[in-house]
Amino acid sequence: MAKSKNHTNHNQNQKAHKNGITRPSRKRHESTLGMDAKFLRNLRFSKKNNLSREDAEKRAQENKDKKRKSIKL
Repeated sequence: MAKSKNHTNHNQNQKAHKNGITRPSRKRHESTLGMDAKFLRNLRFSKKNNLSREDAEKRAQENKDKKRKSIKL
């Protein structure tokens, strides 16, 4: 008995390119499902304690004012 064919890739490339091979679309926010719990907990705390842009600018201005006052004294 003759050996039977084990594998062929005939026409698979043409079929794949028929509608074009595209990269998967990048999501705006990657899912956190399955991520390390310790990392996610730390991420929550860091987000909570990060300042918004307005608050950061306000704090920087206050620090500048403090330096100016200490130099004048």
